[in-house]
Amino acid sequence: MLHRKIKAGSALTNSVKISIRDLYKVFGADPQTALEHVLNGASKADLLEQYSHVLGLSDINVDMRESEITVIMGLSGSGKSTLIRHLNRLIEPTQGRIEVDGDNVLAYDEAQLRTMRREVMSMVFQKFALLPHRTVAENAGTTLKVRGVAQREYLLEAHKWLSRVGLEGFDKHYPHQLSGGMQQRVGIARALTSNAPIMLMDEAFSALDPLIRTDMQDLLLELQTELQKTIVFITHDLDEALKLADHLVILKDGQIIQQGEPQHILLNPNDTYIEDFVSDINRARVLRVRSIMTTLDGTNAPSNAHGEVDFDDTLESLISTSGGDTSHTYLVMRDGAPVGTLDMKNLVKALVPRAASEAGARKY
Repeated sequence: MLHRKIKAGSALTNSVKISIRDLYKVFGADPQTALEHVLNGASKADLLEQYSHVLGLSDINVDMRESEITVIMGLSGSGKSTLIRHLNRLIEPTQGRIEVDGDNVLAYDEAQLRTMRREVMSMVFQKFALLPHRTVAENAGTTLKVRGVAQREYLLEAHKWLSRVGLEGFDKHYPHQLSGGMQQRVGIARALTSNAPIMLMDEAFSALDPLIRTDMQDLLLELQTELQKTIVFITHDLDEALKLADHLVILKDGQIIQQGEPQHILLNPNDTYIEDFVSDINRARVLRVRSIMTTLDGTNAPSNAHGEVDFDDTLESLISTSGGDTSHTYLVMRDGAPVGTLDMKNLVKALVPRAASEAGARKY
């Protein structure tokens, strides 16, 4: 299974590309007055029942770091698509602050906003949003055409990125001649052709069949390893979120329930909602050695290790390596150097969701 290695620049060193602070969105005839009720303690249900307004987002605070994939996930109605549309101001907030590279996006005039949408942020949609009367190459070059780039130049750039996403030779086809997965590849090529440093992806793979969806996820990770874009990815699928995310933000009813490194959230859910959310995940396939190893401190190097494993190996691969023997201990390596140890007994514990293990402890 394809997965990324941890980047040398971790979340502690990557600069903040997008900063969201104290963001609220209320839909209705008088959102500012309705917001006062929210700030005074009214819930989303209260706001709808008593004041006929909808609370879309409530007190959102997120830092999205450069060269990372921030995944925002939640069930339908959680506010995830509303949130991503605030970043390029397709939706205006009721209150809050959004900064890109330190600039307050909410202070942009129309000209600055157009420039940001054309050159700083590209967007990949769930429904592909291809123009049916234009060829694949013309669709991929749309953003450059809008900027006034000559046709020959933008078609050359479009051809380059179509080749990178596996569509070489399809330049002169039309969208209706392509499968759904191929159309979404055109959408990704269009976003890459713009050369924007930020990619917004709103449920980009949700309309695809499972196998095609997996291929698209792998393609995105492959491109990201090289291009190091700042990607904001919206999904309702936890498996997809755990596969793609450097930083995971989980929403419920317009509020952030938990955010952080996906492995940490899976092992340390801070809410019963999150515990229920992650309870059915194949933990062996998702969790990595790095998340459950014991870090070497110079005194705990094992003298009887049964072998070496990679820092970023899945627990599933380690179970295969060990043959399921829980008496084994392994030396964990990263970039050729030992960084930790892993006891198979700790691996077994990690495979049991916390709620289940606590229930078992109470039972006995």
